[in-house]
Amino acid sequence: MTEQMTGAQALVRALEHVGVDTVFGIPGGAILPAYDPLFDSEQVRHILVRHEQGAGHAAQGYAQATGRVGVCMATSGPGATNLVTPIADAYMDSVPIVAITGQVASDSIGTDAFQEADISGITLPITKHNFLVTDPADIGRTIAEAFHIASTGRPGPVLVDIAKDALQKTFDFVWPQAMQLPGYRPVTRPHSKQVREAAKLIVEAERPVLYIGGGVIKAGASAELRVLAELTGAPVITTLMAKGAFPDSHPQHMGMPGMHGNVGAVGALQKADLLVTLGARFDDRVTGRLDSFAPGAKVVHADIDPAEISKNRHADVPIVGDAREVIADLIVAIQAEHAAGHVGDYAAWWQQLDYLRDTYPLGYDTPPDGELSPQYVIERIGKIAGPDAYYVAGVGQHQMWAAQFIGYERPGAFVNSGGAGTMGFAVPAAMGVKVGSPDSVVWAIDGDGCFQMTNQELATCAIEGIPIKVAVINNGNLGMVRQWQTLFYNERYSNTDLQASRRIPDFVKLADAYGCVGLRCDKAEDVDATIAKAMEINDAPVVIDFVVHKDAMVWPMVAAGTGNDEIKYARDLAPDWENGD
Repeated sequence: MTEQMTGAQALVRALEHVGVDTVFGIPGGAILPAYDPLFDSEQVRHILVRHEQGAGHAAQGYAQATGRVGVCMATSGPGATNLVTPIADAYMDSVPIVAITGQVASDSIGTDAFQEADISGITLPITKHNFLVTDPADIGRTIAEAFHIASTGRPGPVLVDIAKDALQKTFDFVWPQAMQLPGYRPVTRPHSKQVREAAKLIVEAERPVLYIGGGVIKAGASAELRVLAELTGAPVITTLMAKGAFPDSHPQHMGMPGMHGNVGAVGALQKADLLVTLGARFDDRVTGRLDSFAPGAKVVHADIDPAEISKNRHADVPIVGDAREVIADLIVAIQAEHAAGHVGDYAAWWQQLDYLRDTYPLGYDTPPDGELSPQYVIERIGKIAGPDAYYVAGVGQHQMWAAQFIGYERPGAFVNSGGAGTMGFAVPAAMGVKVGSPDSVVWAIDGDGCFQMTNQELATCAIEGIPIKVAVINNGNLGMVRQWQTLFYNERYSNTDLQASRRIPDFVKLADAYGCVGLRCDKAEDVDATIAKAMEINDAPVVIDFVVHKDAMVWPMVAAGTGNDEIKYARDLAPDWENGD
């Protein structure tokens, strides 16, 4: 199919051909030519955000909810640089997005022209790939390649920067486009010899652990994981990015490991003699001090990205491949081992783990002064909204409490900023989740610090008819930083008090100003009724200001720079690892 059109028209046509139905963005000078044909598109809905960072996080949320590539768009210079944070966030958490940016005209590139920034150079370390397009004939092929790269192999962000004159020139547009990616061939099929060796180690182990990362969710491998877990009988731990990959309610689930993980999950890693690591990357928040992490364990490490294998921890059995295919092959290999009479015996191992799980369950104290417990609020949201809802968290204490006190029974139900830890993620990402799954209930669980970074996207939600629900866990402070100041800086609270004894801003009035419904709750007896009221409102965004105790802390905790063996169950309580032997 050949047709005469401008580069801008070719861009919109290419987006339609690759199946895009939603773009989050803000127009500006360099990208403006693209917005004219976009106005006429019957397929692509453009959602006008209030800040480019919001566009990027919304694209992430859309991608997480749909499994498709999220798309954001911005102009050159500051418009493009405002996308850097969500691009970095998507890169760290392997989220497939395509960021399309306008660039100054070709003959002005490198002259420090008005609103010029080398966004390709800036984002080179935080994208899977990026493109600078100066020829309109390259636009269609580049879009096809960008979407292919973003969504295959290890997913991630791709940037397409297009010069303004390339958008304005007329040429003969051709579709379909032949992609030119000779060096890009992601390996998805695992090596059978490595899989058989992994199965052999599993049935021979006495204390195996299935250590599950976000790659299992990306691969759509949750059903296969459950079969593998029940076939082996081994304990399962799921990282922050893998919450819901294995049901929290399953008896083999030990919980979340890491800095604020369950004692049982951390203990399982530390005492294991084999880690079967699937789609995880041995992040420092999981391992603590690397030289003391799981000291007696051999490692089977399966990942679609070969660069992750043995990057932080040596893999005794490395497996490169898609998690779904790896797990499926592992199931067959273990069945063969069982048929040959080789079956693991983990009874003694479960005795240890059950002791840790029963002795050190997750919990929290009720504030003695009658103030509202933030953990209670989040726990009740999870109970009332249920497992079919989406929960989108910002970063900090509320993020950890959302991971700890909401039960996740399905993959994708928990969306958060894991690797980058981006404050301001929750509201725009929840907006993207709701656009991608409009019939689902979507809760943004945010802190008052995070909320004030991106709450302008409530205006977008109100105008565009995107009725998310936002729970602001308002302790008047930068809570996680305050916790560290309490524990490690002699209670010297330098620049963490957000309110200075005054309620600024008033979140209820702010919600009303943005065209949302604003509610406030500061008593435990009113929590359920307030949540229920929010659940009944489906024609407008809802913001609840939960005024909570300012000194609540996240426990358990492995302090930064220490090993997992130094985990504290509460401020002055360390678990007794050995008593369960």
